[in-house]
Amino acid sequence: MCDLVNHTDTPICRAYSSFGTNVKLGFWYQLSEWMKQGIVAPIPKGYKLAPKATELLQAIRQLEGGQQLTVFQEIVVNMGYSSAGGTAKVQEPVSPSQEIAARTNVKIQDINNKTVLSYIDNMNAFDFQAAVALFAETGALKPPFQEPIVGQENILKYMRDECYGLKLLPEQGVTEPAEEDFTQIKVTGKVQTPWFGDKVAINVAWRFLLNPEGKIFFVGIDLLASPQELLNLGLVR
Repeated sequence: MCDLVNHTDTPICRAYSSFGTNVKLGFWYQLSEWMKQGIVAPIPKGYKLAPKATELLQAIRQLEGGQQLTVFQEIVVNMGYSSAGGTAKVQEPVSPSQEIAARTNVKIQDINNKTVLSYIDNMNAFDFQAAVALFAETGALKPPFQEPIVGQENILKYMRDECYGLKLLPEQGVTEPAEEDFTQIKVTGKVQTPWFGDKVAINVAWRFLLNPEGKIFFVGIDLLASPQELLNLGLVR
């Protein structure tokens, strides 16, 4: 654990750097479970945190579940060791996409757009190839806290690195006209991660911009921290 935090050059730290964000979260979650079981050295009995560490821990405890997960993502993503040339990312799928017959079709209040519904269904089935096919060739995906990822090939690589195991739970949306015959659709809901299951759900907004052909020109994903942000999106009536 100390080696990961201190960016020490070890085989485990190098392997860690090849993981996507969700796998890194899962790695630390598993370490915490092993600490409870005594497989990994637990916190010594009677141990007391330093005052600054105690203050930080208390601040994290006061955050809601989705906000805590966002903080943890920012912490774990840069741990480990990567040489100057970088570490090759793991490319093999974590799990195969679901068979079409086994998939559940999502329903979103006030939204019946086939492209948006198919995007959510394909993401939940881990059928990223089909999800990317819904994008225009120069379409873009903007994950939270990142620059837009442009182009079908780059979007597919990102999805394979970061999106296995995520469960998208959209709830409601609005459709608005946009310039040049584009269509703008805003959807709010939640996302569950593979490591915490239904224990933690992150409040999320998806902002779709569809071109006149019905392809995804842009989709931005925002983490929502408060009900006020729902009001700002015009989704609470």
